Amino acid sequence: MDRLRAFEVFASVVSRGSFTRAADALDTSPANVTRYINELEAHLGTRLLNRSSRKLSLTESGEALYERSKSILEEVAEAEALASSATLQPRGRLRINAPVSFGIRHLAPLWPLFMQAYPEVELDIALSDRVVDIVEEGYDLAIRISRAGSASHAARKLGTSRNIVCASPAYLKAHGQPEKPADLVGHRCLGYTYAATANEWHFVDDAGRPHMVKVNYVMHANNGDTAREAAIAGQGVIWQPAFLIGDDLKAGRLVALMPGYRMPDIDVLAVYPSRRHLSAKVRVMVDFLVEAFQPVPSWEVPPGPGVTEKAIARAARHRRVK
Repeated sequence: MDRLRAFEVFASVVSRGSFTRAADALDTSPANVTRYINELEAHLGTRLLNRSSRKLSLTESGEALYERSKSILEEVAEAEALASSATLQPRGRLRINAPVSFGIRHLAPLWPLFMQAYPEVELDIALSDRVVDIVEEGYDLAIRISRAGSASHAARKLGTSRNIVCASPAYLKAHGQPEKPADLVGHRCLGYTYAATANEWHFVDDAGRPHMVKVNYVMHANNGDTAREAAIAGQGVIWQPAFLIGDDLKAGRLVALMPGYRMPDIDVLAVYPSRRHLSAKVRVMVDFLVEAFQPVPSWEVPPGPGVTEKAIARAARHRRVK
């Protein structure tokens, strides 16, 4: 059995919803289409399609294979284009994973600009605050917020964000203002579930000396905006990256604490499986994001034109003239 051809037949049957329409699209007979599907199911040892006289539906195994088959066929098409053309155009589906708050605030305004610049690339965006396995879960690219970078995948840095300890004016009026890390022991703190250091908050003072304090949490949240809202409402002290709370600090909804102490910065990274055989669609997306956040990310500058306005001007340079 030609497995690549079988994947092509299977994907065509699913996308067109019919053995007959798939046969027409592939310029073959319905009997051949049926044979390929039967051989593929026998090879995999599982049913992929539920057949009835009126319609086809995917089994759970069929759904998983369909998603992977589309990616495989897109990569094969790109490989063929690369072999036959010196000017490969980015095309096909691009699956991207990104953190929820960062994705909404700083990436969502960019997607329409990228789509305008590269109309043959289909974006498939998934937002999640957990760290996904980009290979196992079939992502082409992930945006990660990390202090340690990526040891197992290739990565390019998009920007850096300060981590800032802060609280609302109402909370500070009721509970007092901490002057040094050790003072946080007596305060209500709001934690981020995925933080690598759990309830240990690490600082460096102006002289470069390290400080660590174990805080007491009154709430954990697996999303930064949830903790941010609780802090704005006066429920405790948080540390969050500047890209999340920068506007709140500028507006006075939150107040930065302990100016003589600094938490380690974090990097915003574009992570992908490998630098080798990098597809055109991933390459142009990474280049696009690097440029959009350069030279200094909008969350690290005073109020003014934000990432959307900067990206609009820069995206013009990406657009191909038809």
